[in-house]
Amino acid sequence: MPVTPASAPDAIDPGDLSALRAALGRFATGVTIITTRGFDGAPAGFTANSFNSVSLDPPLILWSLARSSPRLGVYRAAEHYAVNILGAGQAELASRFARRDLDRFDGVDWHEGLGGAPVLEGALAVFECAHEAVYPAGDHELFIGRVMNCAIGEGAPLTFFAGRFGSLQDAAEATPAPEGAPALAEDLERAAKLARAGATLPEEEEAELRRRLSRLGG
Repeated sequence: MPVTPASAPDAIDPGDLSALRAALGRFATGVTIITTRGFDGAPAGFTANSFNSVSLDPPLILWSLARSSPRLGVYRAAEHYAVNILGAGQAELASRFARRDLDRFDGVDWHEGLGGAPVLEGALAVFECAHEAVYPAGDHELFIGRVMNCAIGEGAPLTFFAGRFGSLQDAAEATPAPEGAPALAEDLERAAKLARAGATLPEEEEAELRRRLSRLGG
């Protein structure tokens, strides 16, 4: 049966931009730095959380940039750019690339990727893209990139929620696990290992596991 929330969310007027921004901020996202080369060949980059996947075949990704951004012309003209997915320990780097009063690349380790777009060292994942398309969308423009090169690292992601950087660990500590969850996780892992080996739990154990899962889900 559906789980009833403790309290219904407060209704807001979408015309109230500050309230709308606060509501949209309730959607937790990852954090990226999107990099390219400027008109003068200098590295350019900014922090964004608008990244999303679009298609696997062909491999396409999406992100957006405000039409008021002074960098809009650079990214419209860019043939290539890199989407650097940040890890949990890179909040300072994300903040740096969100500022306007400094050289964002000063002291930052990076190397040239496809088309010269900077690839940041230590990123959780990197998508080196060729520009595919750009579309107007209200006060932003939507960029579609075709993934040409991809790299993946290890670690937890940096997150963005309600205007603040965080991590999945922060969320885990803020939300206690349901009673019995650790033991349930161990039993689920054991069942998964048996399944991979072509075996199953004894019938009574499987029935009990299903009952526990049902209770946990309300």
